[in-house]
Amino acid sequence: MAQSILVTGGTKGIGREIIYRFAKEDFDIFTCSRHQDDLDQLEAEMKENFPSVNFYTKVADLSQKEEVKALADAVKLKFIPDVLVNNTGIFLPGAIHEEPEGNFELMMHTNLFSAYYLTREFTPDMIQRKSGHIFSMGSIAGLTAYANGGSYAISKWAMLGMTKCLRQELLEYDIKVTSVMPGATYTASWEGVDIPEERFMKASDVAESVWGAYNLSPQSVVEEIVIRPQLGDL
Repeated sequence: MAQSILVTGGTKGIGREIIYRFAKEDFDIFTCSRHQDDLDQLEAEMKENFPSVNFYTKVADLSQKEEVKALADAVKLKFIPDVLVNNTGIFLPGAIHEEPEGNFELMMHTNLFSAYYLTREFTPDMIQRKSGHIFSMGSIAGLTAYANGGSYAISKWAMLGMTKCLRQELLEYDIKVTSVMPGATYTASWEGVDIPEERFMKASDVAESVWGAYNLSPQSVVEEIVIRPQLGDL
């Protein structure tokens, strides 16, 4: 039986590269996006490049709890994932004291609550099976305070805390838990900025780090992946 992976927000950037990396290993794959067009494009690419891989998609806005539950129900019809990557996220810059009303709620629901609810959907089966690997996509913004980080940074600090708790709760069930904290990575979030592309990390490097952490023996777990641009943070 093929191994399986669920990557939320997998049509762009880091999520897309993680899907490609695991597709190379013939994993069954499920992903979601808010936009059907993006899913259709990715599905076409997958059929062309990985015709033997079972690839499933669903439109979902994971800032909405009911849509997280609907996604989980759809995934369970196909598989209980061996790997869960909580990758969905949104970045809206702004200072805490003056960012637009609603930014806090949107980023907390999208970046943190979605991971909380989705993880709870699959952990009972992982516990019963006594296997699985959960990756939470954090950020160096969850390690280092910086101006204009606002609610995004709050959500990522909280994501790190949740992931640390999960690690302690699930270790006795042989379920691995890893927090991934990338620095500036060349993705859609940075479109339009006046910074040379070579100053950013490649999303494929983050994906390779995730694959490497997954590919360890059962006796070892990478608890945290911190990966930064060679020339430092932006």
